[in-house]
This record gives sequence, C-alpha cells and structure tokens, in this order.
Amino acid sequence: MDIMKAVKERRSIRDFQKKPIPDDLAKKLMEALIWAPSAGNLQSRKFYFVLNDSVKRMLARAALNQNFIAEAPLVIVGCADRRISSKYGDRGVDLYMIQDVAVSIMGMMLVAHENGLGSTWVGAFHEKDVAKILQLPAHLRPVAIVPVGYPSKIPSPPPRVSLREAVEVIE
Repeated sequence: MDIMKAVKERRSIRDFQKKPIPDDLAKKLMEALIWAPSAGNLQSRKFYFVLNDSVKRMLARAALNQNFIAEAPLVIVGCADRRISSKYGDRGVDLYMIQDVAVSIMGMMLVAHENGLGSTWVGAFHEKDVAKILQLPAHLRPVAIVPVGYPSKIPSPPPRVSLREAVEVIE
C-alpha cells in the first residue's frame, strides 16, 4: 500500500458493521503496535484488546457515553507505563510515555486501514474509571481508547489547514 495514500484516506470511524475481526488480522494489529519506535527503546506501553461486550459497554460509559465504542467488535486501550521515569524522570512521564503510545496507535491505525478496518482515537474518558474497569496496575496510565472494526460508512475527509499555516521552514 502507498503510505501517503493510506495517511490521506484513513478516517475516524465511529460506525461499525457487526462483523468480527479474524484472529490473524488482530495479530497484525498487535504486531503493528509493538514495532513502533519508542523513547530509548524502553517500549513503555501496554495494550489491552477488549472483546468482551460487557467491558466494552463499561468503557463506553467511562468515555462520556460515547456508545459507538461498545458497538465496535474490538476495542484497544493503549496504556503508558510510568516506569519510564527511572530512565527519563519527569519528561519521560509527562511526554515520552504518551508519545510511545501515540506512535504505536498511529501505526496500528494505518495497518487497520490497509486491511479494510476503521478506527478512531478516543481521548475523552475518565482515566480512573478505565483503570478500574481494566484493573490496571498502578504504573499503567490509560491514554487512548481505540474502537476498531469494519466500517459501516466512511465519512468525507475533513478540511485541513494549508501547508503554509501548519509548517514553518527555517533556512
């Protein structure tokens, strides 16, 4: 697949078909997550693949009642690992561990798109509720909830700012 084409065509999908994701495709998503770069190669992240309908409903409630989360066949919760602080201190906890999860999820979202799946990044949720639902250890912080599935509909591309507005070239 042409990477630029995938970047431009990928959309945030919030409407999913009631069709399960095959195990081999879920495994590809897992592989994409772990092969992303990370600060100091510490790989300070952990991902939960949620298939349980009851847990998905609880996550949707914790995410300010964004009920499309519960409708996805797969919900991935990306967590940052605070133990990165042992190497990078506050900057590791405040920034690097979040970046590690973000870059992993972006790669996974592109692999999902390449394989006919849709996804969206959900950042609006109550962290403590998600941590309790998943029974996370204290060193893990939930950063993103990502519902994944076969799209029922694909929205039109949203407008983008111009390159001139977004990029400054310093010569």
